[in-house]
Amino acid sequence: MAQLIGKLRTAGCLAILMLLLGLAAALAQQTQPQPDQRQDIPDAPSAVQPPPPAPAVPPAEPQTPPANAGSSAQPAPPSNEAPPSSTTQPAPPQPEESPGPPPPFKIKTVPQGGATQEQASAANEELFKLKTDVNFVEVPVTVKDDSGHMVNGLLATDFSVFEDGQKQTLKYFTSDPFALSAAVVLDLGMPDIAVQKVNETFPALEGAFSQFDEVSIYVYSSTVARVVDFSAAGKKLTGVLNQLKTAHGENNGVPVLGGPMGPEGPTVNGVPIDSPTSPVITPSKQSHVLNDAVLAAARDLSSRDKTRRKIIFIISDGREYRSDASYSDVLKVLLSNGIMVYGVGVESSAIPGYNKIEKLHLPKFGYSDILPKYANATGGEILNEYSRTAIEGVYARVIGAARNQYTLGYTTRATPSSTYREIEVRVDRPGCKTDLRPCVNVYAREGYYPLPPGR
Repeated sequence: MAQLIGKLRTAGCLAILMLLLGLAAALAQQTQPQPDQRQDIPDAPSAVQPPPPAPAVPPAEPQTPPANAGSSAQPAPPSNEAPPSSTTQPAPPQPEESPGPPPPFKIKTVPQGGATQEQASAANEELFKLKTDVNFVEVPVTVKDDSGHMVNGLLATDFSVFEDGQKQTLKYFTSDPFALSAAVVLDLGMPDIAVQKVNETFPALEGAFSQFDEVSIYVYSSTVARVVDFSAAGKKLTGVLNQLKTAHGENNGVPVLGGPMGPEGPTVNGVPIDSPTSPVITPSKQSHVLNDAVLAAARDLSSRDKTRRKIIFIISDGREYRSDASYSDVLKVLLSNGIMVYGVGVESSAIPGYNKIEKLHLPKFGYSDILPKYANATGGEILNEYSRTAIEGVYARVIGAARNQYTLGYTTRATPSSTYREIEVRVDRPGCKTDLRPCVNVYAREGYYPLPPGR
């Protein structure tokens, strides 16, 4: 009997053990995820490569736990979260800081085409340096034969330049033409008949300039006025010259010194009523400010491009009286800026022998013809013509000579100062007796002032 009871207990224990094993297997099968329900968990971020973008996962459908699942079963984690770990807690997310304003840039303005030494390397430093030799002297020269024709084909070896008696070494030579910056100065203080004669020559004056030249026009009598600023020869210049055709000169008739229209007022038997004696009436002399006109044109020319040849072209009878500027002051401005004076002497200055009278300058009486003095000192030229046809022919000759000059250059040892430096240009012509009568006539400025360049 006891043996039977022992066998029943053993069988009961085995049955209970089998039941527990079956329950454990069923529970494990319930808690293990099915192949179609596995979640894609992202790998840990790599320290070498940037993390790939997270794949777009559609929202997971809600799952109903099975009825036979135990209370100890844990729900599967959401698809976009990593499974919880019992050892490592995730760090709390840090709040994003709003980016502040960018730091200001350190900008340093430099002239166009230049660079500072801090920005340029040692290899490129020389690319940004522009060296200018302020002691370089440029001398335009016109050479003509005895008949007045320009001499072409000369070489640098044919010229010799002396500064204060010392021969200079030529550093530059060319016979190429230059574009002109020309200031045309018209004299409206001449008799009206002379002004009208000049007005008829304006088409020839305009035709003497090329399309590469720039022209400005000034008029003067007792005052100076600039009619048009520098502009290319074209329709604008044509319009201004057409307007100037209506300008008139002075009415130089017989002055009225007595009678009811005279300056002394009412008279009785030739004696003014308010004066016991008869005064001596002399005609007043009108101002003729040629120096002021040349100075105004020279100041404007000084600011023009240095690659152009600067000239003042004057159409006048050469009279000068009561200018605020003196001849010596105006000449210093001309020579300091390399400006040459050309022109046409008309009316009284074109009378044969009149040019000799202008040398007799009397103090307080002005100059009868000051144009040759300006031309000789600056290397220009003045041609005197009386008729309209002759004046038209002079325009092309004089302006063409100014454009087609020989240009010499040398470096002087003179330091910038206000001391006048004398220049002499000689042309070597084999076979010419230069000590008696030169075979050629040389036109160049007589000197210059080595002033520092303007800022």
